[in-house]
Amino acid sequence: MRLDNKIALVTGGASGIGKAIAESFVKEGAKVTISDINDELGKHIATQLGADFLHQDVSSESEWQDVLGAVYSRQDGLHVLVNNAGIPDREGENNPELTSLESFNQIMAINAGGVFLGCKHAIPLISASGGGSIINMSSIAALVATPFLTAYGASKAAVWQLSKSVAIYCAEQKKGVRCNTIHPGQVITPMLEGLFEEVGTVAGMDANAMQSEFVKKIPMGEFGEVSDIANTALFLASDESRHITGQQIVVDGGMQYYR
Repeated sequence: MRLDNKIALVTGGASGIGKAIAESFVKEGAKVTISDINDELGKHIATQLGADFLHQDVSSESEWQDVLGAVYSRQDGLHVLVNNAGIPDREGENNPELTSLESFNQIMAINAGGVFLGCKHAIPLISASGGGSIINMSSIAALVATPFLTAYGASKAAVWQLSKSVAIYCAEQKKGVRCNTIHPGQVITPMLEGLFEEVGTVAGMDANAMQSEFVKKIPMGEFGEVSDIANTALFLASDESRHITGQQIVVDGGMQYYR
Protein backbone atom coordinates (compact mmCIF):
# COMPACT_ATOMS: atom_id res chain seq x y z
CA MET A 1 0.00 0.00 0.00
CA ARG A 2 2.68 2.47 -1.08
CA LEU A 3 0.05 5.03 -2.15
CA ASP A 4 -2.42 4.47 0.68
CA ASN A 5 -4.91 7.37 0.91
CA LYS A 6 -3.33 9.25 -1.99
CA ILE A 7 -5.62 10.76 -4.63
CA ALA A 8 -4.39 10.58 -8.22
CA LEU A 9 -5.39 11.63 -11.72
CA VAL A 10 -3.91 9.82 -14.71
CA THR A 11 -4.59 11.38 -18.11
CA GLY A 12 -4.77 9.15 -21.17
CA GLY A 13 -5.55 6.33 -18.77
CA ALA A 14 -7.76 4.22 -21.01
CA SER A 15 -4.97 2.26 -22.67
CA GLY A 16 -1.25 1.58 -22.90
CA ILE A 17 1.09 3.15 -20.37
CA GLY A 18 -1.67 5.23 -18.77
CA LYS A 19 -3.77 2.17 -18.06
CA ALA A 20 -0.78 0.32 -16.56
CA ILE A 21 0.02 3.28 -14.30
CA ALA A 22 -3.58 3.59 -13.13
CA GLU A 23 -3.72 -0.14 -12.40
CA SER A 24 -0.51 -0.05 -10.34
CA PHE A 25 -1.72 2.99 -8.40
CA VAL A 26 -5.03 1.31 -7.52
CA LYS A 27 -3.24 -1.84 -6.37
CA GLU A 28 -1.05 0.27 -4.09
CA GLY A 29 -3.99 1.94 -2.39
CA ALA A 30 -4.56 5.17 -4.30
CA LYS A 31 -7.96 6.60 -5.17
CA VAL A 32 -7.54 6.95 -8.93
CA THR A 33 -9.38 8.88 -11.61
CA ILE A 34 -8.46 8.26 -15.23
CA SER A 35 -9.30 10.70 -17.99
CA ASP A 36 -9.36 10.16 -21.74
CA ILE A 37 -11.08 11.29 -24.94
CA ASN A 38 -12.27 7.69 -25.52
CA ASP A 39 -15.32 7.61 -23.27
CA GLU A 40 -16.45 4.07 -24.00
CA LEU A 41 -13.06 2.47 -23.39
CA GLY A 42 -12.28 4.80 -20.51
CA LYS A 43 -15.45 3.89 -18.62
CA HIS A 44 -14.83 0.19 -19.23
CA ILE A 45 -11.25 0.34 -17.96
CA ALA A 46 -12.20 2.45 -14.96
CA THR A 47 -14.83 -0.07 -13.93
CA GLN A 48 -12.36 -2.91 -14.47
CA LEU A 49 -9.70 -1.24 -12.32
CA GLY A 50 -11.93 0.17 -9.60
CA ALA A 51 -11.21 3.76 -10.62
CA ASP A 52 -13.32 6.76 -11.66
CA PHE A 53 -13.49 8.09 -15.22
CA LEU A 54 -13.84 11.59 -16.65
CA HIS A 55 -13.83 12.72 -20.26
CA GLN A 56 -10.97 15.09 -21.05
CA ASP A 57 -9.33 16.79 -24.00
CA VAL A 58 -6.05 17.87 -22.42
CA SER A 59 -5.57 20.71 -24.90
CA SER A 60 -8.63 22.47 -23.43
CA GLU A 61 -8.01 24.69 -20.41
CA SER A 62 -11.68 24.68 -19.41
CA GLU A 63 -11.73 20.88 -19.42
CA TRP A 64 -8.63 20.83 -17.22
CA GLN A 65 -10.37 23.11 -14.76
CA ASP A 66 -13.52 20.95 -14.81
CA VAL A 67 -11.69 17.64 -14.42
CA LEU A 68 -9.33 18.77 -11.66
CA GLY A 69 -12.18 20.53 -9.89
CA ALA A 70 -14.28 17.37 -10.02
CA VAL A 71 -11.47 15.17 -8.67
CA TYR A 72 -10.64 17.62 -5.90
CA SER A 73 -14.25 18.05 -4.76
CA ARG A 74 -15.24 14.37 -5.03
CA GLN A 75 -12.14 13.01 -3.30
CA ASP A 76 -11.47 16.00 -1.06
CA GLY A 77 -7.95 16.50 -2.36
CA LEU A 78 -5.32 15.74 -5.01
CA HIS A 79 -1.83 14.36 -4.39
CA VAL A 80 -0.63 12.97 -7.71
CA LEU A 81 -1.04 14.05 -11.33
CA VAL A 82 0.32 11.91 -14.13
CA ASN A 83 0.37 13.87 -17.39
CA ASN A 84 0.38 10.88 -19.72
CA ALA A 85 -2.02 11.79 -22.54
CA GLY A 86 -0.36 12.40 -25.90
CA ILE A 87 -0.49 11.75 -29.61
CA PRO A 88 2.12 10.72 -32.22
CA ASP A 89 2.93 12.50 -35.46
CA ARG A 90 0.35 12.08 -38.17
CA GLU A 91 0.65 9.40 -40.82
CA GLY A 92 3.08 10.08 -43.62
CA GLU A 93 6.48 11.70 -43.69
CA ASN A 94 7.17 13.81 -40.62
CA ASN A 95 10.62 15.22 -41.28
CA PRO A 96 11.44 18.93 -40.85
CA GLU A 97 10.61 19.68 -44.50
CA LEU A 98 7.33 17.80 -44.81
CA THR A 99 5.71 18.25 -41.39
CA SER A 100 2.79 20.65 -41.76
CA LEU A 101 2.35 23.60 -39.43
CA GLU A 102 -1.15 22.32 -38.63
CA SER A 103 0.23 18.97 -37.51
CA PHE A 104 3.07 20.57 -35.55
CA ASN A 105 0.70 22.91 -33.71
CA GLN A 106 -1.77 20.13 -32.90
CA ILE A 107 0.92 17.87 -31.44
CA MET A 108 2.43 20.71 -29.43
CA ALA A 109 -1.01 21.73 -28.14
CA ILE A 110 -1.74 18.24 -26.81
CA ASN A 111 1.65 16.84 -25.85
CA ALA A 112 3.22 20.03 -24.46
CA GLY A 113 0.30 22.42 -23.98
CA GLY A 114 -1.71 19.75 -22.19
CA VAL A 115 1.13 19.16 -19.74
CA PHE A 116 1.50 22.89 -19.13
CA LEU A 117 -2.21 23.25 -18.37
CA GLY A 118 -2.16 20.24 -16.09
CA CYS A 119 0.75 21.61 -14.09
CA LYS A 120 -0.71 25.11 -13.98
CA HIS A 121 -4.03 24.04 -12.51
CA ALA A 122 -2.85 21.08 -10.41
CA ILE A 123 -0.13 22.92 -8.46
CA PRO A 124 -2.50 24.86 -6.17
CA LEU A 125 -4.70 21.82 -5.57
CA ILE A 126 -1.83 19.48 -4.71
CA SER A 127 -0.29 22.16 -2.51
CA ALA A 128 -3.58 22.69 -0.67
CA SER A 129 -3.82 18.92 -0.15
CA GLY A 130 -0.54 18.82 1.75
CA GLY A 131 1.80 18.32 -1.19
CA GLY A 132 2.53 15.59 -3.68
CA SER A 133 3.92 14.73 -7.08
CA ILE A 134 3.47 15.71 -10.71
CA ILE A 135 4.78 13.09 -13.13
CA ASN A 136 5.10 14.21 -16.73
CA MET A 137 5.50 11.65 -19.49
CA SER A 138 8.28 12.72 -21.82
CA SER A 139 10.16 10.30 -24.07
CA ILE A 140 13.57 9.19 -25.25
CA ALA A 141 12.56 11.36 -28.23
CA ALA A 142 13.35 14.38 -26.03
CA LEU A 143 16.95 13.23 -25.63
CA VAL A 144 17.94 12.12 -29.13
CA ALA A 145 17.37 13.50 -32.62
CA THR A 146 14.07 12.44 -34.20
CA PRO A 147 14.21 13.61 -37.83
CA PHE A 148 11.41 11.22 -38.76
CA LEU A 149 9.18 12.42 -35.89
CA THR A 150 9.89 16.14 -35.90
CA ALA A 151 6.89 17.49 -34.01
CA TYR A 152 6.67 14.61 -31.54
CA GLY A 153 10.32 14.94 -30.53
CA ALA A 154 9.98 18.69 -30.11
CA SER A 155 6.86 18.30 -27.98
CA LYS A 156 8.52 15.80 -25.65
CA ALA A 157 11.60 18.01 -25.30
CA ALA A 158 9.27 20.85 -24.31
CA VAL A 159 7.77 18.63 -21.60
CA TRP A 160 11.24 17.90 -20.23
CA GLN A 161 12.24 21.57 -19.99
CA LEU A 162 8.86 22.67 -18.64
CA SER A 163 8.99 20.06 -15.90
CA LYS A 164 12.33 21.31 -14.61
CA SER A 165 10.95 24.85 -14.44
CA VAL A 166 7.83 23.63 -12.60
CA ALA A 167 10.00 21.66 -10.16
CA ILE A 168 12.21 24.61 -9.24
CA TYR A 169 9.30 27.04 -9.03
CA CYS A 170 7.42 24.76 -6.65
CA ALA A 171 10.52 24.11 -4.55
CA GLU A 172 11.42 27.77 -4.22
CA GLN A 173 7.84 28.80 -3.50
CA LYS A 174 7.49 26.04 -0.88
CA LYS A 175 4.48 24.55 -2.63
CA GLY A 176 5.26 21.02 -1.51
CA VAL A 177 4.92 19.79 -5.09
CA ARG A 178 7.60 17.68 -6.78
CA CYS A 179 7.77 17.42 -10.57
CA ASN A 180 9.75 14.85 -12.56
CA THR A 181 9.73 13.36 -16.05
CA ILE A 182 9.76 9.77 -17.23
CA HIS A 183 11.39 9.09 -20.60
CA PRO A 184 10.23 5.74 -21.99
CA GLY A 185 12.20 4.18 -24.81
CA GLN A 186 10.57 1.64 -27.10
CA VAL A 187 7.63 0.20 -25.15
CA ILE A 188 5.15 -2.01 -26.96
CA THR A 189 1.87 -0.07 -27.02
CA PRO A 190 -0.74 0.63 -29.72
CA MET A 191 1.07 3.93 -30.40
CA LEU A 192 4.42 2.21 -30.99
CA GLU A 193 2.85 -0.45 -33.19
CA GLY A 194 1.38 2.35 -35.28
CA LEU A 195 4.83 3.91 -35.49
CA PHE A 196 6.26 0.68 -36.89
CA GLU A 197 3.62 0.79 -39.63
CA GLU A 198 4.21 4.45 -40.50
CA VAL A 199 8.00 4.47 -40.42
CA GLY A 200 8.08 1.13 -42.21
CA THR A 201 5.96 2.50 -45.02
CA VAL A 202 8.32 5.44 -45.49
CA ALA A 203 11.34 3.10 -45.40
CA GLY A 204 9.76 0.53 -47.71
CA MET A 205 9.65 -2.17 -45.01
CA ASP A 206 6.80 -4.11 -43.42
CA ALA A 207 5.96 -3.58 -39.73
CA ASN A 208 7.69 -6.77 -38.54
CA ALA A 209 10.93 -5.86 -40.30
CA MET A 210 10.73 -2.35 -38.89
CA GLN A 211 10.22 -3.77 -35.40
CA SER A 212 13.33 -5.91 -35.80
CA GLU A 213 15.33 -2.84 -36.80
CA PHE A 214 14.16 -0.94 -33.74
CA VAL A 215 15.05 -3.69 -31.28
CA LYS A 216 18.60 -3.85 -32.69
CA LYS A 217 19.11 -0.34 -31.31
CA ILE A 218 18.28 -1.36 -27.74
CA PRO A 219 21.46 -2.54 -25.95
CA MET A 220 19.45 -4.73 -23.57
CA GLY A 221 18.03 -6.49 -26.62
CA GLU A 222 14.33 -6.24 -25.83
CA PHE A 223 11.43 -3.81 -25.89
CA GLY A 224 10.23 -2.31 -22.64
CA GLU A 225 6.92 -3.29 -21.09
CA VAL A 226 4.23 -0.96 -19.79
CA SER A 227 4.89 -2.32 -16.30
CA ASP A 228 8.43 -0.90 -16.47
CA ILE A 229 7.00 2.59 -16.84
CA ALA A 230 4.24 1.99 -14.30
CA ASN A 231 6.78 0.91 -11.68
CA THR A 232 8.78 4.09 -12.27
CA ALA A 233 5.66 6.23 -11.93
CA LEU A 234 4.73 4.38 -8.75
CA PHE A 235 8.08 5.27 -7.20
CA LEU A 236 7.76 8.94 -8.18
CA ALA A 237 4.20 9.08 -6.84
CA SER A 238 5.16 7.56 -3.51
CA ASP A 239 6.81 9.18 -0.52
CA GLU A 240 9.89 7.06 -1.29
CA SER A 241 10.88 9.79 -3.78
CA ARG A 242 10.11 12.68 -1.45
CA HIS A 243 13.50 14.38 -2.05
CA ILE A 244 13.54 13.95 -5.83
CA THR A 245 12.39 16.80 -8.07
CA GLY A 246 13.35 18.27 -11.43
CA GLN A 247 14.79 14.94 -12.53
CA GLN A 248 14.41 12.85 -15.68
CA ILE A 249 14.26 9.07 -15.35
CA VAL A 250 15.03 7.26 -18.60
CA VAL A 251 13.57 3.78 -19.02
CA ASP A 252 14.92 2.69 -22.39
CA GLY A 253 17.18 -0.33 -22.00
CA GLY A 254 20.16 1.90 -22.82
CA MET A 255 18.82 3.00 -26.20
CA GLN A 256 19.82 6.65 -25.82
CA TYR A 257 23.46 5.51 -25.85
CA TYR A 258 23.11 3.30 -28.95
CA ARG A 259 25.98 3.72 -31.41
